[in-house]
Amino acid sequence: MSNQETLNDMGESIVRALENEVHGFEIVLGELTVRARADRIVTVLTTLRDEALFKFVQLIDICGVDYPERARRFDVVYHLLSLKHNIRVRIKILADDETPVPSVTDVYLAANWYEREVWDMYGVMFDGHPDLRRLLTDYGFQGHPQRKDFPLTGYVELRYSEEERRVVYEPVKLQQEFRDFDFMSPWEGAKYILPGDEKADGTAESGGQES
Repeated sequence: MSNQETLNDMGESIVRALENEVHGFEIVLGELTVRARADRIVTVLTTLRDEALFKFVQLIDICGVDYPERARRFDVVYHLLSLKHNIRVRIKILADDETPVPSVTDVYLAANWYEREVWDMYGVMFDGHPDLRRLLTDYGFQGHPQRKDFPLTGYVELRYSEEERRVVYEPVKLQQEFRDFDFMSPWEGAKYILPGDEKADGTAESGGQES
């Protein structure tokens, strides 16, 4: 049986076992992805972990993806591994920054820090998480830096104040203007003379022969 057929059989088995909890599956670039209901994610992952047909006993990662143009702008993505069947599956649910997603820390202990990271980076809340606080940024950090509408400069900067003998937060102050970079293709020629290439200009050659 080919890998494509194996993944297709697994996807169909998941849909049959969780017909009220998942919306369907797809196989893209040799990877199985299942779309699930956010409010039923605990049931979905518990079934995939415990049923002998699946045995996805290992949670590899939980991450977020931001699509600002959507009403429910976030995907929360769970990556699972079945050591018994040597198959990986990706479970996707829709989320926003107002409706909490059920925490799966009781299903996979490793979800604790993964969910904290998604909260920190995207602002997706997890209902029932035992300790939902920032993980990669400081506790005084403003915003969620993996959102596509988050400014590259951030909102605040921190430094150590010799006068106050502590770390202080201040509004971002840019010491110089952003530079304009020319990202033209290396196969294209510039429509202007680059510094150092003045000799390519015919007027420069003729000027050098004047006595």
